[in-house]
Amino acid sequence: MQEKVEMEESMLNEQTPRQIVEELDRYIVGQKEAKRAVAIALRNRWRSRQLDVAMQDDVIPKNILMIGSTGVGKTEIARRLARLVKAPFIKVEATKFTEVGYVGRDVESIVRDLAETAVRMVRQERMEKVQERAAELAEERILDVFVPQPKKSQNPLGKLFGGSDDEEKESSEENKEPKYAAGREWVRKRLLKGELEKEVIEIEIEDSGKPMVGMFAGSSLESMGDNLQDMMANLMPKKQKKRKVSVAAARKLFQQEEAAKLVDMEEVKDAAIRAAEKSGIVFLDEIDKVAVKGQGSGPDVSREGVQRDILPIVEGSTVMTKYGPIKTDHILFIAAGAFHTAKPSDLIPELQGRFPIRVELKSLQKEDFQRILTEPQNALLKQYKALLATEGIALDFADDAIERLAQLACDVNTQTENIGARRLHTILEKLLEDLSFDAPEMEEKEVRVDAAYVDKKLKDIAVNRDLSQFIL
Repeated sequence: MQEKVEMEESMLNEQTPRQIVEELDRYIVGQKEAKRAVAIALRNRWRSRQLDVAMQDDVIPKNILMIGSTGVGKTEIARRLARLVKAPFIKVEATKFTEVGYVGRDVESIVRDLAETAVRMVRQERMEKVQERAAELAEERILDVFVPQPKKSQNPLGKLFGGSDDEEKESSEENKEPKYAAGREWVRKRLLKGELEKEVIEIEIEDSGKPMVGMFAGSSLESMGDNLQDMMANLMPKKQKKRKVSVAAARKLFQQEEAAKLVDMEEVKDAAIRAAEKSGIVFLDEIDKVAVKGQGSGPDVSREGVQRDILPIVEGSTVMTKYGPIKTDHILFIAAGAFHTAKPSDLIPELQGRFPIRVELKSLQKEDFQRILTEPQNALLKQYKALLATEGIALDFADDAIERLAQLACDVNTQTENIGARRLHTILEKLLEDLSFDAPEMEEKEVRVDAAYVDKKLKDIAVNRDLSQFIL
């Protein structure tokens, strides 16, 4: 099993840096330097696995520090990278953590969250592999609801007073068997034809119970809370609850339950720990907010404490999770921040040294906004066209409209707060607000958006700085 998992991991990472960048280009515009950095880091992981086992432990991933304002693609690059290689990925904000001894989340919860993500991914992958068998078992359970098995009647006094009663019961049960089998086959045929999909039936499924949300959240006792919940779940028998649902819904519920039963959770945990250790990616956002300028005091000291707590995780340590110990030596950490007021050199020297690769993401210009609107696989304009097409509206954007929208986004970002590509969302929502509202009642089903349409809807707002601050 372990060899199979390692072979699958190796296959996933055989993409060359050029192929990885090309794949990222499908979703993210520009930022070549950042894409190249993450592509090389990913390829180096594959390279390290080809080395002798003795050398593998010494070759640790080179962590990356991304510097750039909000909305330029930092998070999206890391997220798409993780999806590309099917690696466990979590995004955390450095500002959410507190120094050990203070109220708040401790940094070890980063690794615990990564473990949860890895288990969920591996479990889902294993469940998908047994869906065919789970579907068969789910159908049998539906048949049991429609045609229950005949109950065998038992007479405890029968053996004391001779076996005549037993013989009669056996013969009556034998008579029931053909009827039972015929009934199941008749229902099975109707199920296959889809005739019973809307029938409402009463089923029994496992009651997952209400999780103790928030009981230990946000404290250093968080892991203790997880372990306590697991211990209680193992001690208490699983409850069954009755629900009235359609056959179609029952099939999904039964299939999910049966797939979960077919998966060996011990194997899942082992594979998940390996995946987290060897392939895990942690995106540490807002790292600049915990940087300290000069000799800090008060809150600054606490921020430095957070850095010192993050340091062992990034350096390489072993963190206990409810699935087992996880070594962080080979987890790839990608830190990111705008660094408007602080500088990377304001981080403590030890932490700076753990992020040897520095990449600066460029602010978006008019040409970038034009490309963002049209080029990515699910570009914004394609999304809005598809949404309005559900109402029968054929939406078309002229080239001059795209150019005008890009210029507006660039101007508003320059005049007010620079929020990068996210500015396009607010501009497009305002542009298409009336159309989205009136679409169901519109008689004219073809709408062309040109520069004049954009000016009519947005020019007054964009020109007025006070209005653009609040509306765009």
